[in-house]
Amino acid sequence: MSPKLKRSLAVQGSILAFAGLISKMIGFLYRIPMANIMGNEGNGLYSVSFGIYGIALTLSSYSAPLAISKLMSARLAQGKPKNAHKVFRTAQIFAVTTGFIAWMVLFFGAEFLAHLYQKPGLEHPLKVLAPTTFIVAILGTCRGYYQGHRNMVPTALSQVIEQIVNAVVSVLAAAYFVLLSGGTIEGFVGSVRHVENLPENFTPAAGGAAGGTLGTLAGALTALILFVFMFLFGKKARKAEISGTDAADEDEMMIWKALLLTIFPVILSQSVYQLGYTLDDLIFGNIMVRMKGFTERETTVLQGIFNTQYNQMINLPAALATALASAAIPTIAGAFAKKDTSEVLRKTGQVFRYNLLIAIPSTVGLAVLAEPIMKVLFPALGDYLPVAVLLLQTGSLAVVFYTLSTLSAAVLQGCDHMWTPVKHAAISLLMHAVLLSALLIFTEMDVIALIIGNVTFPMVTSILNIRSLKKLNGYRFDMKNAVLRPAGAAALMGAAALACLLLMEYLGAHRILQLAIPMIFAVAVYCFLIPVLHIMTFDELCSFPLVGKIIRKFSGRKK
Repeated sequence: MSPKLKRSLAVQGSILAFAGLISKMIGFLYRIPMANIMGNEGNGLYSVSFGIYGIALTLSSYSAPLAISKLMSARLAQGKPKNAHKVFRTAQIFAVTTGFIAWMVLFFGAEFLAHLYQKPGLEHPLKVLAPTTFIVAILGTCRGYYQGHRNMVPTALSQVIEQIVNAVVSVLAAAYFVLLSGGTIEGFVGSVRHVENLPENFTPAAGGAAGGTLGTLAGALTALILFVFMFLFGKKARKAEISGTDAADEDEMMIWKALLLTIFPVILSQSVYQLGYTLDDLIFGNIMVRMKGFTERETTVLQGIFNTQYNQMINLPAALATALASAAIPTIAGAFAKKDTSEVLRKTGQVFRYNLLIAIPSTVGLAVLAEPIMKVLFPALGDYLPVAVLLLQTGSLAVVFYTLSTLSAAVLQGCDHMWTPVKHAAISLLMHAVLLSALLIFTEMDVIALIIGNVTFPMVTSILNIRSLKKLNGYRFDMKNAVLRPAGAAALMGAAALACLLLMEYLGAHRILQLAIPMIFAVAVYCFLIPVLHIMTFDELCSFPLVGKIIRKFSGRKK
């Protein structure tokens, strides 16, 4: 591969990664007002419907962009664009078929799923999400087409536009349907004409959830329309590409076989993770209602708090931490391909240290500042504020284990051990399901059982993955430098943040200040402790992804 092509691929990959980070941030931000609009029960219905939608999406279209881009780029590199376009047409047939099946199953099975999950009203957001699976399946083939041509800009642009439309429509539609079904929104002084003959179970909670999922549909449709215009404007270029002398000589059955063999491993690996989300909803809802005597509304509210307020706060730092070191994974894969064992081990240790440097203080910060976080971001919690605070305080450790499990899986797959993390995730999921069921049946933990399961699932996966890294690659996890030193600094940071929080409360500061000032103070203390406690050397900080150049610039040193 030429240096020019390597640079081009690096730039394209950076564009896609940056767009993904922006999309995640937009997703986090719009969920805050939407969560307050929908209320606790609405959040429960919304999150459960998305868990089911995630399974349908994984089975129908999640793997399409990766499979199409891989198969098309290989044929284009061989100078056979006609075969590449044949792959694209075959993939479109697959996407339309599986997307349509997923649409029909979700739409006509919505009432059955609502009964299965013990969630009256769940059918309404599911019916909105049903056609979304079809649209996203076709959308995936379009993204795969451009990625196969090593052009990540259309995918990146469509992701950002999709998320912006999703954010705007979700918030507005959730508010409209809540008011339409007779609900109220705190601080809203306008009015919407209440409709009497609404569908069965179309409560304000169900209406809010359906409105929130309408944004997902609108965002996906907007992105698809964008690609339609791109394909129309690129019609001449496509004709020119396939007008060469090469023949479309690849057998149709061979293309189908290659497509399915590429798609199947991705579907299987992602299904394990997606199944974990919706399995919790299924187990919790049924045991709490059928065996513990909870009402369907009570379980939906608790699931809403767990899936929305708690999981949102856990997922953000874990995603940011992982994104900072994502650039190192291709380097590990390259070193492994060259059989440079020392470089593989060095980069693996670096990836873990960089990410835990963020994940560990994030865990402490979330636990210490749990109450002001919930008060500022989710004022609509009302009487359930103590529950949300307790969940975040007791479950913030999941940030560390999700970071470890994600990174260890990425390193294993970068070293061609593709199925090892999938097997470990399946083992962890089975243990998780048994543990969660036992805790719910034999104890009075209720929603705390979800927290224990949420921490133990990535913890077991991490342990199994790191053991495999030692066995397969000879990697030894550096507990002292990767965990103990950052944990010591994080503990001091947490104590400082708590003291600052107590001072703000004593002075009667506004709740926003009770969150902002301790948070800023905590970050400053932690940054000060990194060099003082020799957690990282200056050269290591300078090689830190994304921020290394900034550190060198402000320090006035080149190296």
